[in-house]
Amino acid sequence: MTPRETILTALADLLRTVPHVPVLRGEVLPERVPVGGLMILRDGEPGEPGVTLSPLRYHYQHRAEIEAVVQGEARSTSFDALCASIGAVISADRTLGGRCDWIEAEAPRPVDLPVEGAASLKAAVISVVLHYTTADPLA
Repeated sequence: MTPRETILTALADLLRTVPHVPVLRGEVLPERVPVGGLMILRDGEPGEPGVTLSPLRYHYQHRAEIEAVVQGEARSTSFDALCASIGAVISADRTLGGRCDWIEAEAPRPVDLPVEGAASLKAAVISVVLHYTTADPLA
């Protein structure tokens, strides 16, 4: 696996430590949101790397995205708890077990989404910045 894929897999595994909240990777939003909520990890963009020579290294600030979604009567409280849980697992392992230099999440911008015939959804995209270095942009 490439360093990028190793890091994204490690991030998905880290997010799976949040209890009772399934984590999908690159999937579409399912028709039903589980009671505790749902996270969908999107690979995002590695962006333009900084480059150093001798030895040649590419330094990325890769922006992955977590789509956090909750549904139900207490969706504001559930959403807040889900965001706090995401923050807690990220701050507990800022290097993903040494796989990257640093990881940090940005504040969510929640929105309420009406669903015809069901309780509304509360959702947000949480950007996660992954700082890492590779020897090759395709590696």
